[in-house]
This record gives sequence, C-alpha cells and structure tokens, in this order.
Amino acid sequence: MSDKKLGLIKEELDNTVEKELASFISEYEIDERPGVIKLVDKAKKKLCAYETEVLRIEALKAYERKYESLGYVCGIDEVGRGPFAGPVVAGAVILPKDCDILYINDSKKLSEKKREELYDIIMEKAVCASLGYVGPERIDEINILQATYEAMRQAISKLDPKPDVLLNDAVTIPGVDIKQVPIIKGDAKSISIGAASIIAKVTRDRLMVEYDKMYPEYHFASNKGYGSADHIEAIKKYGKTPIHRMSFIHNYI
Repeated sequence: MSDKKLGLIKEELDNTVEKELASFISEYEIDERPGVIKLVDKAKKKLCAYETEVLRIEALKAYERKYESLGYVCGIDEVGRGPFAGPVVAGAVILPKDCDILYINDSKKLSEKKREELYDIIMEKAVCASLGYVGPERIDEINILQATYEAMRQAISKLDPKPDVLLNDAVTIPGVDIKQVPIIKGDAKSISIGAASIIAKVTRDRLMVEYDKMYPEYHFASNKGYGSADHIEAIKKYGKTPIHRMSFIHNYI
C-alpha cells in the first residue's frame, strides 16, 4: 500500500494523460483506502472511455484506408447553407495516415469548447488544411447549392499537396477533375470529413461573432446567422445588413 497522501494521488490522476492511465491503475489498485479505491475506479472508467474512443476513431479511418493507395485522401465539408446571414464556408483537410487525433466527429455533435480544441490540433497535425468562402451577394446571385460547390472548389484549390481522392459529405462537386467519393452523413463516418466540418464550423462561428460586434441588434454571436426568433424580429425591425442573404429573407422585409 502506498503511503502517499490522498490529495497527492488525486492530483496525480488529474495530471495523468489517458494513454498512461493503465500505469496509474497498476500502481494504486492494491491500496485499500476507500478514497484511493474511488480514484482507481475513476481511472478505470476514464481508461475504458479512452479505449472506446480509440476504437471509434480507428473505425472512422475506414474510407481513408480504402483509398490511401491512390495518394493523398482529402475530406471536404461545408457549414452555413441554412443561415439567413453570413457566408457559406467549406473546409478541406488531408490528415496523415497515422493520424492520432481523438474525438473528431460531425461538428454539430461536439460542444463549442471541444470544436475549438480540435480546430487547433487539426490545423497543427494535418498534412494540409484550407478553407473556402462564398458571401451573401454571390449566394443570392447563383443560389446556395452552387455557392457551396464554389466554396468547396476554392478550398480544394488552396491545398498543397494536391489531393488524389476527395471524400465528400453527400455531394459530388461539379467542375473538379479529382476522383470523388460522396458519403452520406460523411462527417460522422470519415475522420477527414469530420475534421473538415470542424475547421469550417469554427471558422464560420468566429466570423459571425465578429459580425455581431458590427451589428449587435441581430445577435449573430448566439444565432450565427440562422433564422432564430430574435433574428427574424430584428430583420423586421431594422431591415437587412450587408451580410444578409436577400434570397433567404425576402419574406421578412
């Protein structure tokens, strides 16, 4: 039995990274003090959750493994097709074959804090990552679907190295001469598409927070340009801003 004080053991657990939890458990599971038993049980639960996440992430690499023999595999996704205001943003990410980033998922299934954490990790560890933007005027001019394709083509064009295969969330992008693999609900089935959805979502959300400072009446920081009740009321009261999509809000003007 260890003679280390309970507070120090708790601090040690708090500072133990997930992949080293097994060593912590091995060291303290013979300690019969009730407080230590609770800490070891907590460590076992954390280790189980970690191992489950590792398996989930490995399963998310199935499409990347299927096509990796062709060269660089890139995930593509967009965010912002539905809002009344702001751009549509596309993300494109090529991850390394030995990618060890955990917790990547469809960005909508992650908390804002987790998306922000993963954004930094993805941008640091990706082989390359890029973004494409299409603003409200262009959306009104060519429609939101074509604007989405345009944003995706922009993102693809900025990648270095160039991808050999594109994994797309459900769509086939016209005007692209790279092999494409559309995957229904791809942001929850492919680690690369999930990563692309995260960087696109974080980028657009940050942009809408900046727009909130310019147009505080519309509450863009909270609604991100979507048609919430307070947003619709603001449109009726104050009219449109330069970042509104007229094709989306004409019924409210």
